[in-house]
Amino acid sequence: MKKQIARNINILGQFCGKRDIEELTSDNLKDKYKISQVDVMVLFGGSIMCGGDVLAQAIKNNISKKYIIVGGAGHTTETLRQRVHKEYPLIETMNLSEAELFNQYIEFRYGVKADYLECKSTNCGNNITYLLDLLKDNEIEYKNIILCQDATMQYRMEAGLRKYVSSDVNIINYASYRANIIVKDDSLTYDTDIYGMWDVDRYVNLLMGEIPRLTDDANGYGPNGKGFIAHVDISDRVLKAFNELKNEYGQEVRCANPLYASN
Repeated sequence: MKKQIARNINILGQFCGKRDIEELTSDNLKDKYKISQVDVMVLFGGSIMCGGDVLAQAIKNNISKKYIIVGGAGHTTETLRQRVHKEYPLIETMNLSEAELFNQYIEFRYGVKADYLECKSTNCGNNITYLLDLLKDNEIEYKNIILCQDATMQYRMEAGLRKYVSSDVNIINYASYRANIIVKDDSLTYDTDIYGMWDVDRYVNLLMGEIPRLTDDANGYGPNGKGFIAHVDISDRVLKAFNELKNEYGQEVRCANPLYASN
């Protein structure tokens, strides 16, 4: 029974946590997209700490021409502040936005910084619209853009951007981590350690909250619902996994917090 639960969680995790290339390298960009460097790479602040590691490595490997961190204060911010301060007491985290937190983290640990910070957005919707404002205000042209977000929200972030940009913009997904759930000692756990990772229940809760949002019906975020994102196709396999998990976890899905709604 628990092995099936683990399989279903992994199906949702793989669906939501899109990675369009296996590793973020120039060689992989050349092989798949015929480019060695993208125009813009964006890390979104909703990610766990390892998102900063991904961005820092990308900067060191010259993956992009420009690097941006996006994130004000949202439902994950206080957790992020506490984790950064616990790991790095010299970083004063009080009142910092998620973008500022990640930038301080990568500067402290890796000696690198993003080119631009967007510090006012509070949810996936204005993460995208404020990012687009920043790109426009700074006259940053882009044909290729890498999006890096917490794996639970990666697909939604891409769908949010697809709503606004033309089809000739190449959006490359690279979720900040890949999690694999296994059964060990009759409990659900991760097969490898991921820096700053949610506990399993929180991870499942976040994943379960994504499927209703991505579903393009009257209650979802797509064109047939709230209109926040572009249409997303959800396979029968993913819906089956979601419904089986719903039977196990009940209606345990994360609701949008009105405190972080757009103005």
